[in-house]
Amino acid sequence: MRFSDVTPILTAAILALASTASPALADPPADAKPAEPITTTHETSIGGETISYKATAGFMRLSNYEGKPRANMFYTAYLKEGVADASKRPILFAFNGGPGSSSVWLHMGTIGPKRIKMGPEGEPIGPPYEVVANAESWLDLADLVFIDPISTGFSRAAEGEDPKQFHGLDEDAAAVADFIRLFTTKNNRWLSPKFLCGESYGTTRASALASLLQDQHGMYLNGIILVSPVLNFQTIRFATGNDTPFWLYLPTYTATAWYHKQLGPDLQKDLDKALAKSEAFARSDYLEALAMGDALKGDAREKIIKDLAALTGLSQAFIRKTNLRPDIGEFTKELLRERDEKNGSQRGRTVGRLDSRYIGIDRDDAGASFEYDPSMSAIMGPYTAAINDYVRSELKFESDLPYEILTGRVHPWSFGGGNEYPNVSERLRGAMSRNRNLRVFVASGVYDLATPHFAAQHTFDTMGLDPELSKNVTIKRYRGGHMMYVRDEDRAGLKRDVATFVTEALSTPLPTSVTLPAKP
Repeated sequence: MRFSDVTPILTAAILALASTASPALADPPADAKPAEPITTTHETSIGGETISYKATAGFMRLSNYEGKPRANMFYTAYLKEGVADASKRPILFAFNGGPGSSSVWLHMGTIGPKRIKMGPEGEPIGPPYEVVANAESWLDLADLVFIDPISTGFSRAAEGEDPKQFHGLDEDAAAVADFIRLFTTKNNRWLSPKFLCGESYGTTRASALASLLQDQHGMYLNGIILVSPVLNFQTIRFATGNDTPFWLYLPTYTATAWYHKQLGPDLQKDLDKALAKSEAFARSDYLEALAMGDALKGDAREKIIKDLAALTGLSQAFIRKTNLRPDIGEFTKELLRERDEKNGSQRGRTVGRLDSRYIGIDRDDAGASFEYDPSMSAIMGPYTAAINDYVRSELKFESDLPYEILTGRVHPWSFGGGNEYPNVSERLRGAMSRNRNLRVFVASGVYDLATPHFAAQHTFDTMGLDPELSKNVTIKRYRGGHMMYVRDEDRAGLKRDVATFVTEALSTPLPTSVTLPAKP
C-alpha cells in the first residue's frame, strides 16, 4: 500500500501523535470559570534597543449573537510600553496550523521575546531544555498577539458547547476573526496598522481571514506573513489521479538528496544550480511526462527515469517501480534505505518530512514509509517543555488544563463545499484586489517536505493577481525546513526580511493607476 493511500499529507503526523497520546480524542473538560488574564512587566534587548513591555496571558470569551458564551480562546499578548500613542503602533496576530496546532512554534521559535534554545542548525539539545531571550524577536516591529484556536493550547469550547462547531476551515476562521475583532476593540487598536502571521495551515487560515475580516468586520490589513504556506491543497496531497504534487515536490527531493550527498558530482557542487535544474525539468519534461501517462513509452520513458533518478538520488529501478511517481512517504524511506557498512550513519535511515535534513531510525529498512518524522521528534520535546514552563514561571498564568501543543482532537476537520482540494488562494486574491495596500510576504524552506517551496511559488504564479498587485507579493527562500527559524541563520534572516516587509507595508501608497470617478 502506498503512503498516499493512507492519509492526506498535512494531517498524517498529527493523527499519528493523537492516536498515541489521546486514544479517545475527547476534549478535556474546560474550566467552569476561566482564570482572569494575568499581566506582567518585562524588559528585553532587540537589535541594541532595550524594550520594556507588558505580557498578558489569558482567555478571550467568544459569545454568540445573543451573548451566550461559546468558547474561551487562550492568547498571549506582548505590548510595548512607553509608546506615545499605542493606537497607532502596528499590531501583529500570529498563529500556527495543523489543523490542531497551538501557536507555540512561532511564539517560542521566532517571533516572541523568548525562545527555546537549540543548536545553530536546529539540533535539539537534550533535556532538560532552556528558554532564552530572543534577540530576533519581532517585538521591536509591532505589538504581538499569539492565538491558540479552539481545542489547542488552553483554548476550549464553553461548557455545554460542542467543540466540533469550531473544527472547520470557515468555522475556525470565523472564531479567530471574532477574537481579533474583540481584542482590537477592547484594546483600542482599530487605528493601528494590522498584520497577520500564519504558519503551515495557519497560512490557509490567514488567507481566509484576510477576506473575512474585510467583508464581515470591515477590518483591512496592512500585511500578511505566510510561513511555509499551503493555500491550494491540490499542490501537496498525493492522491490517485492528482499528479500535481509529484512535479512540485521534485525540487525539494533534489535539495534533500543534495544535503545528504546523494546526487552525482555535477549536481552536488552547488545547491542553487541543482535546484534551478530541478525546477526547470519539473515544469517542462517531467510535467509533460506525467501528463502523457501510459502513453509515454520506450526511450522517452527511460530518459525521464534516468533524469528523475539523477535529480532525486533514488535508483532508476525504484523510479521505475513507482511509475515515475515517488510520493513523499516512499522518498523519505527510500533515499537512505540501503545500508552501507562503511558509512552506516548515512544509510539504513529515513529523512524528515517537516525538515528533510533530519535523520530517523526505523525498526527495519523494509517499510513503505517512515515510522515517525524525525524532524517532528526533534522539536516536540523542547517546545512542549518551553511553553509549559514559560507560561507559568514567567507569565504567571496557572491552569490545570493540559496545554495542547499539537492535537488530533480537531479531526475530522471540515473543509466544506465537498472539495477534496481546498483552495483559499482566490480568497486572498480577492482581498488583495479590494484592499490594494495589502502586502503579502511568503517564507519557505528548501528542505520542507510538508509544504514545498516550489508549490508555494506555483500557487502565487497561478493565483490570477493583477500585474499591478503582484508587486505586493514578496517571496523568500531559506536553507531550513518547515520551521526554518530553528536555524540561527534563518531566524536572523527571516527577521531582517520581515522588518523590510513591515516598513514597506507601512509606506505603501495606493497604486497610481487607481482613478477616482469624474466630478459630476
